[in-house]
Amino acid sequence: MVVVVDDEAALSSWDETPNPAESGPPPGFGPADAAALDAYSRTVIAVAASVTPHVASVQTRRGGGSAVVFTGDGFLLTNAHVIGEASKGTVVFADGLESSFDVVGVDPLSDLAVLRARSGAPAAVRLGDADTLVVGQLVVAVGSPLGLAGSVTAGVVSALGRSVPVGNRRTARVIEDVIQTDAALNPGNSGGALADSAGRVVGINTAVAGIGLGLAIPINVTTRRIISTLLTEGRVRRAYLGVVGVPAPLPTAVATRTGQDAGLRIVEVVHGGPAERAGLRRGDLVLSIARTEIRDAQGIQRQLFADAIGRTLPVTVLRNGAMVDVLAVPVELTGD
Repeated sequence: MVVVVDDEAALSSWDETPNPAESGPPPGFGPADAAALDAYSRTVIAVAASVTPHVASVQTRRGGGSAVVFTGDGFLLTNAHVIGEASKGTVVFADGLESSFDVVGVDPLSDLAVLRARSGAPAAVRLGDADTLVVGQLVVAVGSPLGLAGSVTAGVVSALGRSVPVGNRRTARVIEDVIQTDAALNPGNSGGALADSAGRVVGINTAVAGIGLGLAIPINVTTRRIISTLLTEGRVRRAYLGVVGVPAPLPTAVATRTGQDAGLRIVEVVHGGPAERAGLRRGDLVLSIARTEIRDAQGIQRQLFADAIGRTLPVTVLRNGAMVDVLAVPVELTGD
């Protein structure tokens, strides 16, 4: 299902919710109660009070999870794996409000999906910028673990820049810069909010990696682009080049000459793919694509959105000590 929306109006509503740090004590707390709370507790309480009303429990015929209201007209953000193949379902908010929803768009390769409640959704939560996070920073997770709506846990950012592989051999992709947190996450938290101390949602909880390890998809420039595309088109078209690579340092002489210290070593070229047709080879060290410096697989992925499909991209590689330029024409990535 594709829903036509006023994209500018929808996106401008992402940041309208007041900062909980600027509000008073939670309802029911008097001055004496507030004074007795330590700063950490006050922050977590304020964030929970601010974010919880905007987080829903999601139920489909095959399972459930959580979702976050991110526009003023009832659009919710969740994980693609929470939705699966469903086209509709039910959301229940912390205040007991229930609404059916339709799936607007799903992007399995970022594990994001957009839903739209048919009636009565709360106002939008504020979305933040995960690129401003630092390790050790307080974060609060809100979701519906085990179906228990409005559950809150707190912890810190344990690490940044983690990567989660998704897709299969042909569609393999890495979700970039995933946030690792020790805030307790359990089945059902997927699709819920990871918020900073100002109550801004900086991540969508996506996985439980192990005891004390939770992962969240960051809200940043890349994911905002994906969300906007899902809102307007219902899916994300991506270009496909057909290489598998690993980061590798550049030889000292090349690094000195180019000012670039790393590139992407091609370890596999998919037979019959655009990279093979362009003349790229196993062992090539990719330095740039479309004149943009490449240091890792994520760097290539940033170049392979819809606008790259069918467009000639200059690719510079280091081969046998020499700089080689090739011209590659990505095709549209289709199927699983």
